[in-house]
Amino acid sequence: MAMKTLKNLLCITLLCGAIISCNKDDDNSSQTPVVTEQNPLPGYLTATGFDQKTTNYVNSGDYEFGITFTPLVNGKITTLMTKIPDVRTSMRITIWDKATATILRTELIDVTSSGVEISKVISPLDLVKDKEYMITYNSNDWYERKKTDGTNTTYPVTVGDIKIMSYAYKSGTNQVMPDVIPMNYYAGDLTFKFVKS
Repeated sequence: MAMKTLKNLLCITLLCGAIISCNKDDDNSSQTPVVTEQNPLPGYLTATGFDQKTTNYVNSGDYEFGITFTPLVNGKITTLMTKIPDVRTSMRITIWDKATATILRTELIDVTSSGVEISKVISPLDLVKDKEYMITYNSNDWYERKKTDGTNTTYPVTVGDIKIMSYAYKSGTNQVMPDVIPMNYYAGDLTFKFVKS
């Protein structure tokens, strides 16, 4: 009787071990990697204090404007996002190699509602760690964002895996990389989703 009980106990132990092992293998095979998309704009506005005061500008002169940034890891831009206080068809967004002022990508986006963030999924654009880029758009509508006291901010500003080096603008409608760098405000809104490799 004791031998039969011992055999049954051994069989049950082995069976339980096999079931647990199978369940554990099944759990691992069903897990999919989590892709985290990073949007640096909200963190940038908070870190600089430029989220304290906002003024809307509509039909107020054409500018090419945006931010210079450096990814801290290899990755890619997958989506462009903008919000302006007006509607605009075919608004031009440009991504630049900052060191050479070379255009890496031009995209057009239709802003169909004023004051609403509009997104456009793009063919992924690979970015290299520690390389400086710039993303700009051309418009005569924007939000001017400042600190309440109007003082300068300090650069660079790191948000997740993106280090923002400056904000810059240039007057006109030409697709030319901005070179005027004010320190006491940001005009936009233009941002992107970044996924690290």
